[in-house]
Amino acid sequence: MMLFQDAAQDPAIGDAMSEEKTLSVIDLIFNGGTGSVLIITVLFILLFVALYIYFERLFAIKAASKIDKNFMNQIRDHVTNGKLEAAKLLCAQTDSPVARLTEKGVSRIGKPLDDINTAIENAGTLEVYKLEKNVSILATVAGAAPMIGFLGTVIGMILAFHEMATSGGQAEMGSLASGIYTAMTTTVAGLIVGIIAYIGYNHLVNRTDKVVHKMEANAVEFLDLLNEPL
Repeated sequence: MMLFQDAAQDPAIGDAMSEEKTLSVIDLIFNGGTGSVLIITVLFILLFVALYIYFERLFAIKAASKIDKNFMNQIRDHVTNGKLEAAKLLCAQTDSPVARLTEKGVSRIGKPLDDINTAIENAGTLEVYKLEKNVSILATVAGAAPMIGFLGTVIGMILAFHEMATSGGQAEMGSLASGIYTAMTTTVAGLIVGIIAYIGYNHLVNRTDKVVHKMEANAVEFLDLLNEPL
């Protein structure tokens, strides 16, 4: 009872108690020792790389998915009327994978249909490669970050048991806590980075698949246009 009264009467005691209860993220990182700081620094770099790739690819894929709904109708009119140069010009003015595939097909008009199909498929492979550029790095980060975090866990536990071994079983709790601290903080940091990279990777894969399906649908529509009787 007297303890609570003293804390209420003495502001210094109350401040000390509140300081002990609060722990900032910076303190959480740096209180784990040198090993914890090094590993979390590596994880922070991986997080920055993952976020940069995610947003760069997201904007690129978003831009690639935009196309005028009347694009194929205009291509149909130009090809039907024999205005192949106008069709090529329209494709060149439209910056999208669909337009580039269509331009490749238009430039092959007059050749066997199989040759046109092959040209479109080859161009499609290149476009998919461009869309998936650096996305695999996200998958690597998603797998590597938790492993790096677990490495910190192992290092932290080794430090804790080493302290126990060298002290003859009389290790201070503070020394043991430092190793366990390293183990826990690096594990949490590794899992957080891995989860973010994993979610970002899957989201980009889904967005890329939608663009690829749109490319395939437009390629089929273009080939059907060439098969239509004049």
